[in-house]
This record gives sequence, structure tokens and C-alpha cells, in this order.
Amino acid sequence: MLSLNVETRKVPTNKKDLKLKGQITAVFYGKKEKSTSISVSLAEFLKVWKKAGESSVVALKRTEGGEDLEALIHEVDLDPVTDVPRHADFYVFEKGHKIEVHIPLEFVGIAPGVKDLGGTLVKVLRELKIEAMPKDLPHEIKVDVSTLTNFDSQILARDIVLPAGVSLLEGADEVVALVAEAKEIVEEEVAPVDLSTIEMSEKKGKKPEEGAEGAGADAGAGDAKSENKSDGK
Repeated sequence: MLSLNVETRKVPTNKKDLKLKGQITAVFYGKKEKSTSISVSLAEFLKVWKKAGESSVVALKRTEGGEDLEALIHEVDLDPVTDVPRHADFYVFEKGHKIEVHIPLEFVGIAPGVKDLGGTLVKVLRELKIEAMPKDLPHEIKVDVSTLTNFDSQILARDIVLPAGVSLLEGADEVVALVAEAKEIVEEEVAPVDLSTIEMSEKKGKKPEEGAEGAGADAGAGDAKSENKSDGK
């Protein structure tokens, strides 16, 4: 069984001091266990969390003494920027009692409906709700997709082979996985542009011929001189 050293902490807590020590805040609670604020080593927690996930039992060892507590990692609060855990919740369960938990599914094998028919594997469920004694809890449940031979094939919750001591709490007829037929993408034809329908104006924006504007000005000036000479006679 995985174990994690925990230390009872006072509330409120200076999180900056904990961060300098390489620790994060946490809390454990249960039906018969009062909510208790603790701190744990971030490095140790990351190692345990990677192996246990949220479905394997972790023994909480209190540094100040006392009986070890068996718990599940119930919830982890991550920093929105770094994705590093900054707080964790542990659920302490009653010894000798079964517990209900959602176990992640691992899909294995090759679906003939995908390989031979070009279909798409659709994973409807990613986890399964089960009940078991803490010692019998699996870390994950494998789902063999090789039974999905065509587009009518489905894997239901009741089809999954569960480990010994594990009971299914998910709806028996819940669809876990299936193969969907790939939809053909039809490209729309673009009609050619009829150039005859576009009106063209050749004169629009036409520039005056070079020298035309100057010639008109010179002609006007010559007429003015002739009129002045006539007036002087």
C-alpha cells in the first residue's frame, strides 16, 4: 500500500512558509473522522498521486504519532497557471466496509470496425462506478474493444469483466463504447463566374491626354492678348 507522511497544521496557515518548505495544504475527513487540516510534502504527494490516482488506497502516516489512516485522494486543487497541486482532500473510509468509487477505464485491443471498416471508436464512458473493499479496489479497469466488429456492435457496462471482489454500480445497460460510421464529406461545387454579367466602364477614371490641358490654357491666353491689342487701337 502507498503511504504518505502528513503533519497536522494550524488554521489559518501561512502558505508562503509552507511553500518555502516544499509543502502544500491538505485536509482529511470521513464519516467517522472529523475534518483535520494537514500539510504534505509536494514532492511526495506528486509521486503518490501519480501511482494512486483517485482510486487507490493511501496510508496517511501522522508525524506526531497516532494510528495510520487509510484514505483515497478525493480532490486536488491545481494552480491555474502552472498546473501544480496546491491543495488536496483525502477521504478516510471506515475499515471493514465497502466503498463506492469511480474507476478510470483503459481501452485495449483493436476494434475490427475501426481497422477493417474505417469506423471511429467512440468512448462513451471514461470511468465506471463500482463498489469494493478497499483492498480489492483496482487502479483501473481494462475494456477490450476487439468485440466491436461492426457499426451495430456496442460494449455495455454489464459486458465488462470486473476483478474479483468488485461489484458494478453503473447502470448495466449504459453504453461504454461503440464504433461509429465515418461520415463522407461532400464538397460543394462552386459555380463559374459569368464575366458577361459584369458591367465594365472604359471611360471611368480615364486620364486626360498629355498636353491637352496645357494647350487649352495657352489658347485662352492668346485670345486675351488679341483683345488687349484691339482695345489699344
